[in-house]
Amino acid sequence: MERSSLNFRFFKYNTILAIMILVISLFLTYFIIGEIVEKEMGERALGIAKVASEHPAIIEGLKQPQTSSEIQEVALKFQQNANAEYVVIGDENEIRYAHPVKERIGEKMVGDDNAKALIDGEVYVSIAEGTLGKALRGKAPVKDESGKIIGVVSVGFLFTDIFSANIIYSKYLIVVFFITIILSIILATYFSNKTKAQLLDYEPQEIVKILSERNAILESIREGIIMVDRNGNITLINQSAKAILRSGQSEIGKNISEVIPNTHLIKVMDSGHEQLDRMMTINGVKTLVNRVPIINKGKVTGAVSSFRPFEEIDLVANELSQVKQYIESLRAQTHEYNNFLYTISGLIQLKEYDEALYLIHSERIGNHALISFLNEKIQDTFICGLIIGFYNRAKELKVTLLLDEDSFCGKLGQHLEKHLLISVLGNLVTNAFEAVEHLDEEERIVRIYIYEDEKEVICEIEDSGNGIDEQVIHSIFEKKQSTKGEEHRGYGLYIVDENLRKLNGSIAIERGELGGALFIFSIPKEG
Repeated sequence: MERSSLNFRFFKYNTILAIMILVISLFLTYFIIGEIVEKEMGERALGIAKVASEHPAIIEGLKQPQTSSEIQEVALKFQQNANAEYVVIGDENEIRYAHPVKERIGEKMVGDDNAKALIDGEVYVSIAEGTLGKALRGKAPVKDESGKIIGVVSVGFLFTDIFSANIIYSKYLIVVFFITIILSIILATYFSNKTKAQLLDYEPQEIVKILSERNAILESIREGIIMVDRNGNITLINQSAKAILRSGQSEIGKNISEVIPNTHLIKVMDSGHEQLDRMMTINGVKTLVNRVPIINKGKVTGAVSSFRPFEEIDLVANELSQVKQYIESLRAQTHEYNNFLYTISGLIQLKEYDEALYLIHSERIGNHALISFLNEKIQDTFICGLIIGFYNRAKELKVTLLLDEDSFCGKLGQHLEKHLLISVLGNLVTNAFEAVEHLDEEERIVRIYIYEDEKEVICEIEDSGNGIDEQVIHSIFEKKQSTKGEEHRGYGLYIVDENLRKLNGSIAIERGELGGALFIFSIPKEG
């Protein structure tokens, strides 16, 4: 199921959080207000009861054996001024002298909460169930001139009235509640849009995907990658860079000048201009470096550098050089056939028909013998093409190329990486040609033997050169190790060894019967 956008989730979660906080706050505030209102009404009831208990008319009225209209009027006046539910006045026997319901005057007060006022003379607030309902009551004793308790004043506020007061106060809270929700929605929308803009309009899952892909790409690249912030502190480094720096620990957070003292990344950030294909020595390794500033909203915020050992570039150049050699070989073959055709044309014009036929017959026999042998013994077209190319190259170099008559190779399977096999054969045969080039023409011999059995492919490349000194045999497959002692050489056998490793193959060196080097390698057919 497709996930919702960051804006919607930000809006949804912030709105839910705001509503939860506000609902909880509303309930808490309601109960707090309820306690405050209850306390305020209790104090108001108590104050009215104390004032009423000291009123002369009430004191004089309670001295009489029966109630009077005057005490009822005073009680109603206190009730109206205080906006109380009732003001009840009773004598020391709890007989009502005043009550908002006239029919209940003369009856005994209910609630059983007058003892503290009538016996102990206390002023207090109580909660009791009366004839009008459950109420909050303020109680005060009425005393005559001598201090004798002659009655009690009870001022009451029903709990329904307290609840109504809470609702009145809560209306303002509800208004604030909805205003706060609206503001929360607006702020949530604003911050979600701002956050999305800072994330370049990417969703979180997209950012996770991009970071995962970026890390995979960085680790798959053979170039070393280092990224720094504006202060020159390293924020990213891949495994290839660590390998070149020969660092076994994390370089994240370190200043680039500590890791690469001769760095130019600071200059790139200061100038804001990129530097491409610059030579540089890093940790004793000659490298080719690219440096590019990171620009965000017109400001340089960092820089990134990619670098690769120059010797790896030499390897690629060497392989391209071999391709170029093959192209030159084909060009030479074309040139040779043009010369052959021109010669035949000249002989025909001179009416030397026998000489022309002899030349054509000789060329046909040579090519026909090679093609027939390949068709019979070598069925893989890749290897056939390579051998024909080397045959023509050998003719150009005046080298005798022998294809061992015991050779046999069927069509190799698709799982075998043939381009690697061709590279191995090509490098070894090219080396063999170079090993005999200093000899007289009749002594320049190179032999190729290819054999395939059920499990592996075995190849032998032998030349009649001087062979390989035993002192360098153990290191001959290392990079830049060459018996020719020339600069920018020593990559051919290194490539051979690397490709054989990829093919799970093996190679051995011996002195051959022709007097030169004999390279024998095998490759398992199953990889």
